[in-house]
Amino acid sequence: MIQVAAAIIENELGQLLIARRKKGKSQAGLWEFPGGKIEEGESGEDCLRRELKEEMNIEIEPYAYVGVNDHWYGELHIRLFAWRARYAAGTIILADHDEYRWAEKKELESFEFAEADRMFVQLILRDG
Repeated sequence: MIQVAAAIIENELGQLLIARRKKGKSQAGLWEFPGGKIEEGESGEDCLRRELKEEMNIEIEPYAYVGVNDHWYGELHIRLFAWRARYAAGTIILADHDEYRWAEKKELESFEFAEADRMFVQLILRDG
């Protein structure tokens, strides 16, 4: 099982940051809430701060745990933990993605998300 953290990052306009995985990566072409693998001894919040700095060159502040989704991609078991986070600083420079968007919550359904992220899209659409 791989433990992964995802950040549901909101800007000052209430838009959410989503990113599309680039070619050559697993789940290429699909959208996701950015994040990454949780390292041994690392909290989910610390993972998100590190990953967003490494992968997008931005600083975020996770503030609320959203939940967990266990998903299997064939034999691969992913346990995806999600946190709400605030965008704090930095200019986005992509490393593992080929595109990003600040999307309105109601627009999320128009993007094809990786399966593990879809549960969180539905939570956002249902609960805001």
